[in-house]
Parts: sequence; structure tokens; C-alpha cells
Amino acid sequence: RKQGIHVKSDERILGDGDFVESVLKEKEEHFNRRYRLLSHGYDFDKVVVRVAELLKMSPEVILQPSKKPERVRARSLVCFWAVRDLGLTGTEVGKRLGIVQSAVSKAVERGANLAADHHLNIEDDRNR
Repeated sequence: RKQGIHVKSDERILGDGDFVESVLKEKEEHFNRRYRLLSHGYDFDKVVVRVAELLKMSPEVILQPSKKPERVRARSLVCFWAVRDLGLTGTEVGKRLGIVQSAVSKAVERGANLAADHHLNIEDDRNR
């Protein structure tokens, strides 16, 4: 500071200026993505419809409780995109799906892996 050099930092984040810059940039990208999705009308119901399209199921089937592997995968994707991309709470999503918050947390992780492994995206090609 005495030399007139200012480094972008945040005292709540340990690390050098480059690290802080990358963390802040990642947060900003996530924030922008969330608002782009919301501006395109994405909500819980639209996420269910999108998952139904991708997995060739009906939305009604996805919303029914089941331990069948295809429904578990579908519900996991719904949880992942609703929580991580739309910012809904696990409690909120759990109420819609009839499961507890801890089950939503586990489903989010399964959904993240499923989306990454199969290159699935919440947005259809028309909205990108």
C-alpha cells in the first residue's frame, strides 16, 4: 500500500490477490447464470419438464415417489439444478418432492455427477 500498489482482496478469504480474484469471478459467473435462467422463466416446474425431456419421462412420473433407478436419477437432476442453478433451498425442493432436506443434499451430489458424466445441461439449446 505504501508503494501505491493496490491488490484486490477480501480479508474473509485467505490467499493472494489472484486467488481472491478467481473466487470472486466464479461467484459472479454463478450469479449471472442464475439470473439468466430466471429471466428465461426457469423455476422448479420448468426444471422438472426439462429433466423429463432429457430422460424421456413424463413430469408426473418424476414427481411420484419411487426407488426405481430411472426415477432416482431424474429426481437427482431436478434437485441438482433446482438447488445449485436456481438457488432454491433443500427444504423447498424437499417439500415439492416429498423428501427430507438431507435426502435432497444427497440427491444434489448424485445429480451433479450425472450431469457431468452425461454432459447434461439445464438449458435447452434454444436458451443458450
